[in-house]
Amino acid sequence: MTDFDGKPGRFVRRRAVLGLGVAGLSVGMARHASAASRTALERLARRLEALGEDGLDPRHYDLPGVAPMSRAEAALRDLVLGRVASLPGRADIRRDAARADFPAWRDRLFASADPASVLDQAAMLHPDAAPIKAALVRFLAIAARGGWPGIEGNLTSTLEPGSHDAARVGQLRARLALLDPEVLRGAAAESPVYDARLEEAVRRFQAAEGLEADGRIGRLTWAALNTPVEAKIAQLRVALDMRRGLAAPPDRRIEVNIPHFRLRLTDAGRVVLDMAVVVGRTDRQTPMLDVRLVAVQFNPPWGVPDRNAREDLLPRFRREPGRMQALGYRLYQRIDGELTEIDATTLDFSAYSKDRFPFIIRQDPGEANALGRIKFVMPNRDDIFMHDTPDRHLFRRAERAFSSGCIRLERPMELLAEAFSGMSAWNQERFDRVLDSGVTQGISLARPIPVRLHYDTVIVDSGNVVMRRDIYGLDAAYLRALDAPRSERLAEAPPRR
Repeated sequence: MTDFDGKPGRFVRRRAVLGLGVAGLSVGMARHASAASRTALERLARRLEALGEDGLDPRHYDLPGVAPMSRAEAALRDLVLGRVASLPGRADIRRDAARADFPAWRDRLFASADPASVLDQAAMLHPDAAPIKAALVRFLAIAARGGWPGIEGNLTSTLEPGSHDAARVGQLRARLALLDPEVLRGAAAESPVYDARLEEAVRRFQAAEGLEADGRIGRLTWAALNTPVEAKIAQLRVALDMRRGLAAPPDRRIEVNIPHFRLRLTDAGRVVLDMAVVVGRTDRQTPMLDVRLVAVQFNPPWGVPDRNAREDLLPRFRREPGRMQALGYRLYQRIDGELTEIDATTLDFSAYSKDRFPFIIRQDPGEANALGRIKFVMPNRDDIFMHDTPDRHLFRRAERAFSSGCIRLERPMELLAEAFSGMSAWNQERFDRVLDSGVTQGISLARPIPVRLHYDTVIVDSGNVVMRRDIYGLDAAYLRALDAPRSERLAEAPPRR
């Protein structure tokens, strides 16, 4: 059994029963309870004590003077509906209490001769729950043994397969052996050489972390190796709670998972598209949204947001005003109420700063345009959209938080074809013709597509758990809400019939 020691996300081994079994019953209840019911209550006590393995804090249900079945009801509610109902800025957290039907689960709990089994069933409602919980239990066991050692030394240079490095290779073996005992099997266990067996273990570790599984240990892999086990536990706890009580998704939809840097278009349960994306960097985060893709703009111009103009483009204009104009950037200033274009080569940009920049910047359509040749319009207050990009090299990076908030697409033409499906007047030949014309043209879609920008650092792919870095700190905020105590009084259990 596991429980918390008071630190967020940290568990310790707990042996004492919570007082929910026979020891927690009133004298009268214990006298009249049958052997079977006493066994069921003892099992329920153990099950409630083990709620840490479901990502919940058992202490939230360890309340003096509250009957065992009322405590079980509170735990059941959180397992079915999720403990965190909503959070500011998290449009991606969509609970549906009616769909979850907690009253039916509650009736099942109080009608069952084995209430613990009802909690078991509720804990596994989501198809991702079993693999995530298995990973959580695995990390809890490692934490109970003291966690894993950090790797010290030169973590700024890349460790290449086949290299000789007694200091780092030994630590690497010890670290990975906690998850992958095969790395220590055989005579090579003490070798200072980064050998093939260790490389295989590193590749498996990288794949599980959502990194490029190339066996080369650079900055991101060193950081992942040195992430404390408590952080992994916290991440898995959040992932379990986020999946509870979810609203049913539309059959045809686009989902962009921000920390996984991927877009998926699904239709009737089938994955139609799966591509890499670039999302907002940490100081210009992509917001979580629940919107619809309603139109496409071919050959879009770019109206540069004020912040981008001041912070990103002003330094470039200082260095190369002529080149900026050649790339299609135009400067405008309001003079006597009229918006007038200014020749950038005539300005002394050293006279301007991000706090004093009286210009508006537009970029003409074209190959160099920051939006590429296609813009996917999904109206929202944050003016976030998806688009093509000329910066194709960024898609080769394992972590792709480089934009100013909008979503850059690895394969925009494939999304374009899917967006126009059912519009018989449009085909690849017409797409090419419109794009080659260079003329800006907007087309409304016959079938708008629901789009959800969401934040999930734990991904289950074919039963395998992949854990991504919490780039925006949203898991940390969720964890605080998950561990916050609730003040509502628990109702006493109704009498058995």
